[in-house]
Amino acid sequence: MTTKFGNVLVDTDGAVALVEFDNPPFNFVTIPLMKDLADALDAIDADTTLRASVLTSTGKAFCAGAELGSPTGVGGAGIDSVSPLYVQAVRLFSIRKPIVAAIQGAAVGAGLGLALVADFRIAAPEARFVSNFVKLGFHPGFGITYTLPRVIGDQRAALMCLTGRRIKAQEALAWGLADEVAPLEGLRAAALNLARELADNAPLSVQATRATLRGELAAAVKARTDIELREQTWLRATADFAEGVKSVNERRAGVFVGA
Repeated sequence: MTTKFGNVLVDTDGAVALVEFDNPPFNFVTIPLMKDLADALDAIDADTTLRASVLTSTGKAFCAGAELGSPTGVGGAGIDSVSPLYVQAVRLFSIRKPIVAAIQGAAVGAGLGLALVADFRIAAPEARFVSNFVKLGFHPGFGITYTLPRVIGDQRAALMCLTGRRIKAQEALAWGLADEVAPLEGLRAAALNLARELADNAPLSVQATRATLRGELAAAVKARTDIELREQTWLRATADFAEGVKSVNERRAGVFVGA
C-alpha cells in the first residue's frame, strides 16, 4: 500500500515503511517538504504494524540543502521563513521509531541536517556529506551544531563546519557518519535489511531503548536551532552572505571581506 503526503510517498514492506521524498532536481529543503516528511513519520509512529522506517529520496542528490539565495527557496522571503523550517526539524527529531537513511548522493547543508535525523545512515560510494554554510557566509542550521558533534565528535564536526569540506562515503564510514557503504544499485536493499533487523526486535523495547540513547534530543535541537537562527539573522544582512550566495550560484570561490 502506498500513502502520499504531498511530495512524500510511504510504501510498506512488512513492518518497515519506505519513506521517499521527491523535490527535483536536487531535493532542496522547503518548509512544505519538511512538513510532509514530519506528517508521514508521525503517521508511521501511530501505526502499530510498523516498527522502523527507511528514509530515501529520488534522483542523484539525497538532499542538496536549502535554496537560501533563491526567491522561491527557504529564506527567499527573508529570515522569518527559516524559523518555521526549524519547527518542522524539531518534529522530525521527535519521531519515536527508528529511522535508517539511504544516502545515494549529496547531503548538503540542511540536507546533512536531515540525514542526521536518522539513527543510521547507509551511504552509496557516490554520497557526499557537506556542511557548507561558511562558504555562503552563513551559519549552520537545522540543529547541525548539536547533532553533528554528537555523531562524529567535536573535532571532526568543527573540521566539517569551519572548512565546508566535502566528506566522501568511505571517510564518513571511518568517522561514524555513515554506518555502512553499499553499492548504489543495492543501497535501498541494504537500508531495508538494517531496518528489518531493527523491526525484528520487540518494538516497545526498541523504542524505549532508542529514547534513552537519544536523550532529550528534540528539546536540545529546539534550543540549538534558536541559537542558530539568531546567528543566521545577523549574518544574512552581511555583504559576505550576499557574496557567498552569488559565488555559489556562479560556481566560484567567494571573495569575502569580513563585513
